[in-house]
Amino acid sequence: MKKNLYIVRCGEVALKGMNKPHFERVLLQRVKKALEIYEETEAMWVEGLMFVRVPASVPEDEVIERCVRVFGVASVSPAVQAPKDINEIGRMAADFMQDVIKADDIKTFKVKAKRADKNFPIQSPEIARQVGGMVLKECKVLAVDVHRPDCTLNVDVRREAAYIYRDKVKGFGGLPLGTNGKGFILMSGGIDSPVAAFMMAKRGMSIEAVHFHSYPYTSQRAQEKVEDLVKVLAGYMGSVKMHVINLLPIQEEIVKNCPEDETTLLVRRFMMRIAEKIAEKNGGMMLITGEDLGQVASQTAEALVVTDNVVSMPVMRPLIAMDKVDIMDKAREIGTYDISIQPYEDCCTVFLPKHPVTKPKLAKIEKSESKLDVDELVKAAVESEEIITIEP
Repeated sequence: MKKNLYIVRCGEVALKGMNKPHFERVLLQRVKKALEIYEETEAMWVEGLMFVRVPASVPEDEVIERCVRVFGVASVSPAVQAPKDINEIGRMAADFMQDVIKADDIKTFKVKAKRADKNFPIQSPEIARQVGGMVLKECKVLAVDVHRPDCTLNVDVRREAAYIYRDKVKGFGGLPLGTNGKGFILMSGGIDSPVAAFMMAKRGMSIEAVHFHSYPYTSQRAQEKVEDLVKVLAGYMGSVKMHVINLLPIQEEIVKNCPEDETTLLVRRFMMRIAEKIAEKNGGMMLITGEDLGQVASQTAEALVVTDNVVSMPVMRPLIAMDKVDIMDKAREIGTYDISIQPYEDCCTVFLPKHPVTKPKLAKIEKSESKLDVDELVKAAVESEEIITIEP
C-alpha cells in the first residue's frame, strides 16, 4: 500500500531532560490515537523527529489537521524521502516541485538545506546550490529568489535518509495531554471557561468539566450549548467527562436567607465547594476557572480571595491577566466563540442582583452563610450529579 510521509516536530518536549523519553512516548501515543481511524498508519521517533506514514488515499489536509490538534506538536510537514545521494535528492526535489507548481501558482523559490548527518560529504550551502540547479533545469517556469521566494524547498539530510518538504504547518505546541495530572474546569456557556480549559490542556493536563444549571430557569438548550462547547474541546483532548449539577435548590436558599448583593458571590462559593468534592471523588488535583481579574463583580481581587477561602484544592486561572479581546481571539482560534455567543442563559444569570458586592469582607460573607445548612446543600447537589461523556 502506498503511503504518504509526514514529519511531525515537537516543541517544548525537545527541551526536556531525563524525563524526555516519557513525554515522547506519550506524544507518540497521542498522535497514533489521532490517526487511528486510518488503517495501517505508522508513527515512530527517529533522531528527535516523528515520522508518520498514512495511506496515500487519505487527504493530506485531513492528516495535517488531526496532527496539529495534538498538544505537544509544534509543526507538521508533508514530505518525501530520498536516498542519500545528491543526484537522487535533486531528481526527487525536481519532481516534488513539479507537483507544487501544479497545485499552486508559484514563480520563485529557494532551497534551504540542513546537513544533520555530518558524515555526508557535501555541506549544506553546496547541497542547496546543487539541488536548486537541478530544480531549475527541470522546472523552467521557476526562478530563484533568496530574499522573498514564493516557496522554500527544504532538504534535510539525516543519518538514515534525506527528506524533502515545503511547508511547516504550525501546531499548538505545549505538552502532551496526560503528562500533568487532572484538573476540573467549572464550565459555563460563556467565552472564557472553554478557553481556560484549552489552555490548561495545552500544558498537558487532562480535563473534566463541571457544569451547573438552574432548570427550569435555564433551558435544556443552555445545557446543550455547553455540551457543544465541550465537544469542540474534545476535538483536541479526546473524550471529556462532564459532571452536571442542579444548582437551583442552593440558589433558592441563598435568595431566601441572604442579602441580595451577596447572591452571586455566595453562589460562586457553593460552586467551588461542589466542584472540589467532585474532583476529589474522581482523582482531580486542582480546579480551573475562566475568571479574568476585574472583568465582573465576582472577579475582583477581594471576591476571588473570598471565593478561594472555601476550598483547599489549588485553583488555576489561566486567563487571570488577559484582556477580554485576547480571550475572544483565542476562542475564535480554537472554534468555541460562535457557540459561546449563542443567546442561551446559564445559571449565573439567575437571581442576578442589581448591585452585586465588589469588595466583600470574608467575615460578613461567612455570617450570611451561617444561615444556611451548607454541608447538607453541598451533599445534595453532589448526589444529584449526572455524568455525560462527550466524544469528539
